[in-house]
Amino acid sequence: MQLDLLTATATDLQRLLEAGKTTSVELVQAYLAQIERHEPELHAFISVAPRHLLLAAAADRDAERRQGRPRGPLHGIPVVLKDSFMTAPELGMGTTAGAWALVGARARANSAVAQRLLDGGMIILGKTNLTEFAGMKTTNTTPGWSAVGGQTVSPYVGPIADGETLLGHTNPGGSSTGSAVAVAAGFSPLALGTETIGSIVTPATRASLYALKPTVGVQDTRGLYTLTDFFDSPGPMAKCAEDILVLTEILLGREFSRGGLGTWDGLSIGFLDPNVWRMAEAMCRQHPGTAEQMRSEYDEIVLKLKTLQVAVKYPISLADVAELTVDGEQAIMPVAFWEFKNGCIPRFLSAFKECPVRTLDDIVRFNEVNSDKCLPPPHTAQDDLIKALNNTDDASHITKLKNGLRAVGRRILDQAFDSQGLNIIVGPGDSSLCIHAAAAGYPIATAPLGQLHYNGRPFGLCMVAKENNEELLLRFMAAYESSLGLRRPVPKLRGD
Repeated sequence: MQLDLLTATATDLQRLLEAGKTTSVELVQAYLAQIERHEPELHAFISVAPRHLLLAAAADRDAERRQGRPRGPLHGIPVVLKDSFMTAPELGMGTTAGAWALVGARARANSAVAQRLLDGGMIILGKTNLTEFAGMKTTNTTPGWSAVGGQTVSPYVGPIADGETLLGHTNPGGSSTGSAVAVAAGFSPLALGTETIGSIVTPATRASLYALKPTVGVQDTRGLYTLTDFFDSPGPMAKCAEDILVLTEILLGREFSRGGLGTWDGLSIGFLDPNVWRMAEAMCRQHPGTAEQMRSEYDEIVLKLKTLQVAVKYPISLADVAELTVDGEQAIMPVAFWEFKNGCIPRFLSAFKECPVRTLDDIVRFNEVNSDKCLPPPHTAQDDLIKALNNTDDASHITKLKNGLRAVGRRILDQAFDSQGLNIIVGPGDSSLCIHAAAAGYPIATAPLGQLHYNGRPFGLCMVAKENNEELLLRFMAAYESSLGLRRPVPKLRGD
């Protein structure tokens, strides 16, 4: 049967599979054809699994279904993973975090998350492009660029404009950009990314997707490249709220209530002022009408919710990101550099049974020796790797910063939640709300909102809830999708 891969959701596909109207083999063939047609211009992948392995896995899932032995609610459904999740050699893909130094490395086993998906009957199509080392290589690089994968391109906008600001309107944004672009471009119905600060939510909103970064620390991250333990969490991206709910249940090993799902019952929502909560001009240069359009459509959503008698407060107050300090000291980057050097990168490298490099120092030297491919113009810097390598902060001081930052992040958000009777705080996707969520370790999610008249770039909302309150965010997404009737824009891909 003919599928519209730009609009098909995992939920749609599962119903077709259950009704016998398609097979997992047919789905894999369709997605591989879409990848072959459009990947050369989008650079969403670092690797795609070998065709024969994918078709064999799909045939096995089809056989299990015929025998009445589906493994889970997403049995036989394709998914793509950010190239931070280790996959065992038998899946036919490496794990590089975007770095040439890791090309050819062989993992000992699948990451815990990848194994959970496979155990649930899912089919891993490929590993997606990312900002190299999730942004730890250098701050002077474009989000979505890695030495191995090149520059991921928005399927809505096309190539990044010359002279664009770091997160300007032509940038697909964030280190999990390949995962977001893969779903938007119809390469897969589902994707996983990871987020330190904004790495899931920024690319998801710019690809008109629903997405969720769960509470920090609740998932098994063995075999997963993380920039930090303190901020990082893996999470799903999809075209609809129901897909996010089902995949989150698999990831977290929890079942969420379906009672009242799709309604606003029990939700008390505070909306931040978009005139205050916006990206700085140096981060995202505005063009005639862009800021005004995003504010106008944001205000329209609030008005619609009030018309529906949803418990909404607007605008609400929340302390600025400038208050996220520990006794006046900046904590975010010191924590990141220390944890990357002393915990995350050693643990990640040790999970390979074979690897060209074994230490952070090896990586820096490898990049220097192979600068033609590791440090090509204009991406010639690895200053953050060097800063991490030379980091001499005391472990006790870092512990103080982590404890202090977690406490202040939660105090700021909890004060807003509790004093204003809220259980969800909403802000523009183009804002610093993801920094507050990361500092607190709280879950953050996204929902699509609009599409810029200027260039077609989607924009969206970010929603934060308290620790382990993913269910509230999932309920918000379901109600938002079912009651507001927003059309999720479909990219116009060349050649279609």
